[in-house]
Amino acid sequence: MKKFFKNLFLPVLGLSSLVWFLIRVIPKPSRAQYPCMKAAAPLASAFVVWVMGLFGSVLLFKKSRQFMVQSRKVLAGVALSAAVVLALVSQLSKPAEIRANLTSTLEGPNLPMGTGTGIHPGRVAWIHNTAATDETCKNSSGDYWYQDDNTNQAVVDQMLSDGLKRLTGEASDAAAWNALFRYYNQQHGKGDVGYTAGEKFAIKINLNGLNNGTRKDANINTSPQVCLALLRQLVDVVGVAQADIHIGDTNVGMNSALYNKLHAAYPNVKYWGSGPGMTAVTASSSPVLFASDGSFEDKVPKAYQDAAYLINVPVLKKHHRAGISIACKNHFGSLGAFTGGAWHLHPSLPATEGGGEVNNGEYGVYRSFVDFMGHKDLGLKTLLILVDGLWSSVNWGHPAVKWEMTPFNNDWPNSLFLSQDQVAVESVCFDFLYKEFDEDHPTEGAPATDSKGPFPHFAGTDDYLHQAADSQNWPSGLTYDPDNDGVPMPASMGTHEHWNNDVDKKYSRNLGLNKGIELSTNVTNPVLERPEGSVVPAGFSLEPNYPNPFNASTTIQYRLDALSRVRLTVYDAAGRRVRTLFDGTDVPGERSRQWNGLDDNGSPVPTGVYICRITARAEGRSFSAERKMVMAK
Repeated sequence: MKKFFKNLFLPVLGLSSLVWFLIRVIPKPSRAQYPCMKAAAPLASAFVVWVMGLFGSVLLFKKSRQFMVQSRKVLAGVALSAAVVLALVSQLSKPAEIRANLTSTLEGPNLPMGTGTGIHPGRVAWIHNTAATDETCKNSSGDYWYQDDNTNQAVVDQMLSDGLKRLTGEASDAAAWNALFRYYNQQHGKGDVGYTAGEKFAIKINLNGLNNGTRKDANINTSPQVCLALLRQLVDVVGVAQADIHIGDTNVGMNSALYNKLHAAYPNVKYWGSGPGMTAVTASSSPVLFASDGSFEDKVPKAYQDAAYLINVPVLKKHHRAGISIACKNHFGSLGAFTGGAWHLHPSLPATEGGGEVNNGEYGVYRSFVDFMGHKDLGLKTLLILVDGLWSSVNWGHPAVKWEMTPFNNDWPNSLFLSQDQVAVESVCFDFLYKEFDEDHPTEGAPATDSKGPFPHFAGTDDYLHQAADSQNWPSGLTYDPDNDGVPMPASMGTHEHWNNDVDKKYSRNLGLNKGIELSTNVTNPVLERPEGSVVPAGFSLEPNYPNPFNASTTIQYRLDALSRVRLTVYDAAGRRVRTLFDGTDVPGERSRQWNGLDDNGSPVPTGVYICRITARAEGRSFSAERKMVMAK
């Protein structure tokens, strides 16, 4: 029935898109670059193809019949063949080609919803250290991301320690863990108590890259170094017995490289997998997680049920069906272990069938991620979410790419994100992924496919965050009750909002409000103010371009005080990259570059406001600055 109504509705939508596109673009051709016009264009063009095929085939069928009456059989055959081809084109264009890569329309910045959770409500700790990984890693044969010479274990250990202390506000690792346990146990009715010897832990990491066998070694999973750093904290700092810890991906057996590294340090920990020395995953005796819309019921790993605490360690990555894949998406692996995969969970995602088509992008529809957050053995049992963003990944089981945005500046992201607030940490990771992977990304931009695309921009990607933050956003007539005990899950699982901008990265609590998210970070950026006239460090500057406004071309000047890695880029007012003017190493002193008003494809840009952004890195320092430029033709 869904396909029937889709076939019926899409020609109407195609005609509407065509009329809207013509009305908007003919008076002002530059509007063709607007996001709404880019969404309408494929619908309009597919509609035109469909109409031409439909009416052309009818005319050719009539012409073929006329030729037959006239005994002109060769011409009749040619006309008939052409009619069949056009008819097939028409049918294939309906509905396969009449579709759009629907994009999200985000609420404005710093509009928090929901109630923050955690010792410091809504706090997300972000630790960034460029020394964590080797910038020269090729991630190819003999030089893969997971090797110890490409990820510095000592740095990762320190990053995790710094993150725990920043998250809790404590001065030592031991005090930080004690604070986490006490908060968790108070929230679960156990009183103001810390960890008790004998309590069990389940650590869910993400090894889905091992499922993509075509390039298994290059695919990014939870880093071995992050896993080892976490085990060191639990065993050596907290004092947890090794035998009380289960770790792995319940849906993907641990490979020998990861097992050998961890087992050598902690031989009595239970590692999920089927290889020698590993522990097989067993399921709960009966289903315990029930979809609130009645679409499925699932068993969970028995180790989750037996554990007193769950630690979720996903990878920072986007996803061709879900938009993003953080802690909630990591639980597809928790459930798929007993159902031959998580295929039955896909209908609740924005792009249920993949292929770059958003067919479930409405807001206020059932999202399984919300059930995960509110389930007693999944989200509600989570002591800590630790997002591994050392390398990141571009999809569910794929390699990494270097990140362009500040402060990464064409390096691996080298980041860890820690939080007790399930909603806040996913919201922060969403903002990072949304900014980095837009439709103009050089390798990951539009058009979207199953392998690459601006997935975080898919319509409905953040719908589950709205719903998890506030029950007022739940679907009409639906109550989330994943335990199926007649008691709705909490009305708010945490707080959601978007940052003020991608340079400052400030959330409401960073701006002095007593609500929303707080991004607590060790990142220092000497240039945070965007307006012209802002103070910049001595020895570095981005000067106003001249002339400004300009017509044919303009000159951009900047100053460096050391040999620097520089990227000079032009963006339009909507934040889309227009032209990369320079990307390489530049010498100290006064430098200048010209922009002739052309984009990277050599096409003239329309009249409007543009942003010149420079990022530079020299001697361990990172700088960023922006200037407004006006093209006036």
